[in-house]
Amino acid sequence: MPTILIIDDNDAIRTALEVLLSLQGHRVIGANGPQEGMRALVSHEIDLVLQDMNFRKEATSGEEGIALFHAIRERNPSVPIVLLTAWTHLETAVELVKAGAADYLAKPWDDARLLTTVRNLLDLRRLSVERERAVRKRAESRAALAARFDLCGLVFESDAMRDVVTKATHIAPADVPVLVTGPNGSGKEIIAAIIQANSSVRSGPFVKVNVGALPRDLMEAELFGAEAGAFTGAVKARQGRFEAADGGTLFLDEIGNLSLEGQAKLLRVLQTGEFERLGSSVTRRVKVRVVSATNADLRAAIAEGRFREDLFYRLNVIELKVAPLAERPDDVLPLTRHFLEGRELNAAAERALLAHGWPGNVRELLNTIRRACLLSTGPQITPADLGLEAVASAAEPEFEREPDRAEIEQALARARGVIARAARELGLSRQALYRRMEKLGLKEVGGRE
Repeated sequence: MPTILIIDDNDAIRTALEVLLSLQGHRVIGANGPQEGMRALVSHEIDLVLQDMNFRKEATSGEEGIALFHAIRERNPSVPIVLLTAWTHLETAVELVKAGAADYLAKPWDDARLLTTVRNLLDLRRLSVERERAVRKRAESRAALAARFDLCGLVFESDAMRDVVTKATHIAPADVPVLVTGPNGSGKEIIAAIIQANSSVRSGPFVKVNVGALPRDLMEAELFGAEAGAFTGAVKARQGRFEAADGGTLFLDEIGNLSLEGQAKLLRVLQTGEFERLGSSVTRRVKVRVVSATNADLRAAIAEGRFREDLFYRLNVIELKVAPLAERPDDVLPLTRHFLEGRELNAAAERALLAHGWPGNVRELLNTIRRACLLSTGPQITPADLGLEAVASAAEPEFEREPDRAEIEQALARARGVIARAARELGLSRQALYRRMEKLGLKEVGGRE
């Protein structure tokens, strides 16, 4: 049951509010002045404060209310505060709204308006508490993982990436091949690094090969080595990547590009640990943990005869799927802050980053932030520095665009229910935000001027 604190020196007003709010199922605590109100904040968990602006009969300046507001805000920065004011003190109330008050209500108030305001602020506080609890739980989960395992500096907050990392650390000690799938730039290589860092061969070499970057006629020589004269330009014998990775882990990126001949040799190595260098009949033996990765649909490649089915099942003993960045938006801002290295974003830039689709995934985000840091001339990075605003404006001009429900809810959550602050972040007037919330069913209000 939410607890509402009413601070007003007028017994009749306090009683009327207590009755009205109690009938709605709220727990109500009354205080006849600032000192009693502050004591209630210390001794009770308060979800919302309704406070008067003057507490002495001769007082009309609102200075007591201003002092109380700042005292409450210092004591409990997150609790929403609604100001009760006479029309003669609206200017003061507006200034306090700018300073963080959630809303103001003029005396005499409209019961329906007051109940709607209270209900929405309590709903937003509940959502905010739930989000904070979820964030705290994710942080604790990440901390527990980081305490037990080497996460190789991976930055993440999303449940999707946490699940992948948890699985990676769980299967890391097992001596079985792992296939990491996901789009380009999504973080497959760092998942492979986490597997190596927590494996039984973590003290051994970690050799990375981008199979997609190798010329097809040199691919086998690169992987398995070659003797002198095995092909044009091979003037001396060379060790392949499997030999270099002996006793450790070999990461084969873009495995779908391996030739059928190379696939046959790879299958043999996985089954027996044996292979021959190109141009040699000498059989060599290695013990290598293979982690492969691809952004391709290997099942479709099998159906088209471009990839061996038996190799697929040998590589795919364990499959880890890395979701694209667009499907884990909780990672966007943490990654951005990591890439910024001390620089700051303004609120509009954060919204632009969250609204972008990131077809290039984490790699695109990294390049975007690097470019923004180079181009930015102000104290904070703006949407113009990011170079993403052109995409948004082309689809929907900013001056015509209305924020959707999710954007408003996120802005209100970040503003902790403070209407004026959320409106500023969204680029709306306070009245326009109220109207938009009413239209979306977030708040049932009439126009306020």
